[in-house]
Amino acid sequence: MVKLSVVAPIYNEEENIKLLHEAITNAVKDKVESYEIVLVNDGSKDRSAMLLDELAEQDSKVRVIHFEKNCGQTAAIYAGLKGSTGELVALIDADLQTDPRDIFKLMPYIPNMDFVNGKRVRRRDTVVKKVSSRVGNGVRNWLTGDQIYDTGCPMKLMKREVADSYYLYEGQHRFLPTLAKINGFKVIEVAVSHQERQHGVSKYGVFNRAFVGLMDAIVIGWLRKRVIRYQIKGH
Repeated sequence: MVKLSVVAPIYNEEENIKLLHEAITNAVKDKVESYEIVLVNDGSKDRSAMLLDELAEQDSKVRVIHFEKNCGQTAAIYAGLKGSTGELVALIDADLQTDPRDIFKLMPYIPNMDFVNGKRVRRRDTVVKKVSSRVGNGVRNWLTGDQIYDTGCPMKLMKREVADSYYLYEGQHRFLPTLAKINGFKVIEVAVSHQERQHGVSKYGVFNRAFVGLMDAIVIGWLRKRVIRYQIKGH
């Protein structure tokens, strides 16, 4: 088992792949005793698959998982979590809007916390994206009964036990902090940096950010109210 796994879902990010690898490597190579980079190709239709295979050949730290077809962000994140081996698992997007160096802003909160969620306090997004995200977070918190400032932030760090506890369904990548709480783990949010996307285009817009997850939030809220908690007498 390695100390740190950095997991990133990839979908049509050919212009960012080499930059992503360089950014992650530079961030972690001198900070942890061992690491791996797990890149999940979610059925990309551009040159991403070829570039990922080239990286894996050049760098033994890189592990690539290829989907046969596009299955969505939840599936890619889930496959990356389950395919990783680190004692700690960091999640990051491939668009480089979050900085891999911020993993080490989150790490001091481990081991006192089990899951550390990034919080983008100065977002470098369009007004539409900012508004849709604000609305989406508000609706999700209202329906789930949770208080997560930025559940959609791609930057997350968790212990192995948290990653192993997940059994995700479509759309539930938006609720990882809440699901960690439901599973009995301690969660905290920590401010991280945010940058403008330099290459490629966002795969998500107003409707699939703020409104598509409505039913998912209702389900999570329902599950949260019905979680089983008990202690054995004498223990």
